[in-house]
Amino acid sequence: MRKIYLFFMFVLFLAQAHAQAPGGKMPGGMAGKGPGNIGHVYGKLIDAEGKPVGYASVIILQGRMDTATKKMKDVLVKGVLTKTNGEFSLDELPLRGPLKLQASGTGYKTFTKAVTFPPIEKDLGNIKMESSTTQLQGVTVTGSKPLMQMDIDKKVFNVEKNLVSAGGTALDVMKNVPSVNVDIDGNVTLRNSTPQLFIDGRPTTLTLEQIPADAIENVEVITNPSAKYDASGGNAGILNIVLKKNRKTGYNGNVRAGVDKRGALNGGVDFNVRQGKINFAASAMGNQMKSRTNGNTDRFNFGDDPATRIQQENSNRSNGGFAFGKVGVDWFATNRTTLSISGIKVHGQFKPEENITINTDTIRGKDLFHQYSERNSHSKMEFDANGLVLGMKHLFPKEGEELTVDANYFGAKSNNNADYVTKYVPNSNGIGLNRLDQQRILGNGKISFFTAQTDYVKPFTPKLKLETGLRFSSRVTESNFNNYFFQDGDYKLIPAASNNFKNTDNVYAAYASITHNINNFGYKVGLRAESSDYSGELINVKQHFKNSYPISLFPSIFLSQKLKHDQELQLSYTRRINRPNFFQLIPFTDSTDKLNITKGNPGLIPEFTQSVEMSYLKTFKGNNTLMATVYYKYTTDLITRFLTKETDPATGSELLVNTYINANSSYSTGAEITSMNTLTKWWSLSTNVNLYNSKINTANTGQPSQDAMWAWFGKLNNTFKLPLNFEIQLSGLYQSKTNLPVNDNKGRQDGPPMQQSQNASQGYIASFYAVDAAIKKSFLKNNAASVTLAFSDIFRSRKMDQYSESPYFTQYYSRLRDPQMIRLNFAYRFGKVDMSLFKRKNMAGGMQGMQEVSGGQ
Repeated sequence: MRKIYLFFMFVLFLAQAHAQAPGGKMPGGMAGKGPGNIGHVYGKLIDAEGKPVGYASVIILQGRMDTATKKMKDVLVKGVLTKTNGEFSLDELPLRGPLKLQASGTGYKTFTKAVTFPPIEKDLGNIKMESSTTQLQGVTVTGSKPLMQMDIDKKVFNVEKNLVSAGGTALDVMKNVPSVNVDIDGNVTLRNSTPQLFIDGRPTTLTLEQIPADAIENVEVITNPSAKYDASGGNAGILNIVLKKNRKTGYNGNVRAGVDKRGALNGGVDFNVRQGKINFAASAMGNQMKSRTNGNTDRFNFGDDPATRIQQENSNRSNGGFAFGKVGVDWFATNRTTLSISGIKVHGQFKPEENITINTDTIRGKDLFHQYSERNSHSKMEFDANGLVLGMKHLFPKEGEELTVDANYFGAKSNNNADYVTKYVPNSNGIGLNRLDQQRILGNGKISFFTAQTDYVKPFTPKLKLETGLRFSSRVTESNFNNYFFQDGDYKLIPAASNNFKNTDNVYAAYASITHNINNFGYKVGLRAESSDYSGELINVKQHFKNSYPISLFPSIFLSQKLKHDQELQLSYTRRINRPNFFQLIPFTDSTDKLNITKGNPGLIPEFTQSVEMSYLKTFKGNNTLMATVYYKYTTDLITRFLTKETDPATGSELLVNTYINANSSYSTGAEITSMNTLTKWWSLSTNVNLYNSKINTANTGQPSQDAMWAWFGKLNNTFKLPLNFEIQLSGLYQSKTNLPVNDNKGRQDGPPMQQSQNASQGYIASFYAVDAAIKKSFLKNNAASVTLAFSDIFRSRKMDQYSESPYFTQYYSRLRDPQMIRLNFAYRFGKVDMSLFKRKNMAGGMQGMQEVSGGQ
């Protein structure tokens, strides 16, 4: 849609420039007003029902000899947009040809007709435009932007019109993206594994809760990344969030505001202006959050002496919000070179509060007792994130040959301060503790990414091209975690329970790939080489850690075969790596949550995954598509949780600790079906079902391996277009009973984690379902304004119920977060296509560069 609109504006500008130019040749080789330019054609565009087609493009092309290539090519002579009644008129046309007229509009096939003079005046009458069914990257779409596009190594889902996420965050968007599952704590999995998160093709320090939904244009789901992408990520894929970009001529924008049922406000404004060779865009958004979570845990500790039963009730309240801003400038320096700069700024502040009541009972032994305790915590978390992207794109004279260079910095810093007060109360017989414990945690952290990358594309023929690239990335993480206990009238620092840690890891990469199409067969073969190094320091004890990983090779093969009757088969193979992250490596015991004590392992090594995936795509009549995929992944040295007993450095007592080890291996296999259907003119439907099985071999740990379990996950999304510009969206999901996932602990930079289940043990997640709905009403001229009312988790059913067991305990764990949330949002878009903004008579080169950049990632 964006490219079509840019093309229309380009045509309008050239038409005006043509009208202002003197006789002879215009810059860029366009014919000016000469003595023979007296031809006039006119007519009217109508659709199949005889209704006028307004704001469609009508252009006149003339065949000319290209002095560079010595070949004939079509040169634009003049163009207009049709009026609202479908009429058009083009005058001052050259009488000598060859000339042809082309008419095109969104949702219609391009109409082409040869034009000859005399007579000088030609009435073309009513031109009937046929509805288009355009196949875009293997997926059939009609009219508006498709919901799904399929490339050889990724699937792109358009989320701009997702009603139920209006006024929310990227987490709400992901709940309706096929293949992606989101639990109530905001943990995202892609085919049951945690994916890498990118923004505009680059890694980010932001979490999904820090990205407003209204800033997102589409989500790229890359389940089996090719050699062009980072090899890191292991057995998971990549979720690339593409933020909205607007390079329309003139000025335009939109404003929006909303509120949820707890009074949390959200709002934002976008503005874009294009003048001369400069395009400027700015966005600002804000979201308040008032989150409520309730949970309970029932745990039997058989490893204690005496054995105990712990019943815990949690009530969490978190109030706060964040502000998001983005500014970008594109400079179309020459016909073939474009320079870009953009920046992102995010600031957030939250004040979580938690109340935990704990009942502890002995279940056997001589000294039976009951202990009651209550813990209240008050925290304050604040973060700032900044991003800067510099880019250059150069197009060579040969079509398809291009060079891009870009540098990206993204960094964040955070502060986390928390006070914990735990009151122990003896039973009615006076048995049990009777004391008040006070704990204070003062923490802060920093994390930053820097990447520099260059990519070069060299086409040898229209069907054969080479892609190469170099990349360097560096990640620096710092965490300061100071633990204090109230003693003798003051808070005393406990050095054994505190840590200050800093680490740096660098990755060096190069890749090359060949893409070739032979009739209906295509392949993309690539090889990526990566090496990396890691260094870390426990600052407070001057302890250093260092590791270097040698060069590893990561091949990728993608095969595609188009069949008759709009069918296509794809087969791919890749090898990838997952390096241990900061939280898995840090050798510090976090005992803030007594039921979920964690510790890193600096001795971890990377895991390697080999993936095979085969897909079948069928396009049916009436804008219906079906894609079926089977996949298999095998991982060696899998990084997984491991449960052990250690001494608590803060209290000296023996505790169960979740740490990380490299397991022998694991596998994951499954089948996925994604279907996009237009059932009627007013009802469209998308369906996604994933059936999977996975198993981890932990024979090297001395603990039993978890039994493999078949499970399935499904999503259903209905969109209904009703009279009077009403639109309804109804979405549902279902997750069957499934094994506990491998938790990689990608949490905050500092501070205690949210309570989790014991993922190092065996167990399962109980089945659950959820239903969301939204209704939208558009109004005013050209439907410039809209009101959306969205309901999430209508039946309070998006509940996390888990069971886990180990040689030391069994545990039931349940949580429910923000059920039956309601949001009301208002949006208004504005803009003006005002060609008087642009003073230059020839902007063809700049527009060409703009269109080339708009088609990039």
